[in-house]
Amino acid sequence: MRSRSRSIHLTLHIHKDAAAMAERAAHLFAEHCETAIADRGMFTVALSGGHSPIPLFRLLAGRDWAEHLPWEKIHIYWVDERCVGPEHADSNYGMARRELLSQVPATHYYRMKGEEVPERAALIYEAMLRDHFKLAPGEFPRFDFILLGMGDDGHTGSLFADSPGLRENRLVIDQYVPERKADRLTLTLPVLNNARCCLFLVNGEEKHGVLAKALDLLAEPNLPAQMVRPGFGDLIWIVDEQAALGGKVLR
Repeated sequence: MRSRSRSIHLTLHIHKDAAAMAERAAHLFAEHCETAIADRGMFTVALSGGHSPIPLFRLLAGRDWAEHLPWEKIHIYWVDERCVGPEHADSNYGMARRELLSQVPATHYYRMKGEEVPERAALIYEAMLRDHFKLAPGEFPRFDFILLGMGDDGHTGSLFADSPGLRENRLVIDQYVPERKADRLTLTLPVLNNARCCLFLVNGEEKHGVLAKALDLLAEPNLPAQMVRPGFGDLIWIVDEQAALGGKVLR
């Protein structure tokens, strides 16, 4: 079998505000969805939590988008989850349910069970991924589209600096995050880097400095977000002017 060349295809989109970012992300979501369904009959997505994806979720839930996406063929998973129940205000699944899933005819979604004992929840989710993606030992799932954000410390998903997940070869891990004084579940870096597309949504002037580091593919990566480099897929960053330009935003 002919080997594939490992190269990183990075695209940067800079938009005025969160609404324009969401519009661009929605179009990319739809484009990747169409391609995936044409090629493989389904579209596999992994969602992140936080505030960054909320404008996108609300846009997709609106009439203009919700009625034109093939939700019956979209399979939704999660990048990470806080170890709380689905009704908790901090639940990533709960946020996605409120802002998106409860308003569209999505039928295939698979949450991380944050209310379970963390170690057990990670094992359950990993076993499910192995089953759904029909993985052989040593293989990683190949998501069509992974939606990510980035904290002002450069973390993404629940992968923080010095996180065990940056060195793990498992699919899903549980870990205690000292910075948040909380347990988290998260996909590992090899899973993210096996995706067909990883799309970052980043906004805010406070992220300007860390964004410049994360986008430097020539430097040795030392930030979790900087380590997301899909070997056989696209890396897309959608950012607002504040994050891109800091205090130099043109008026």
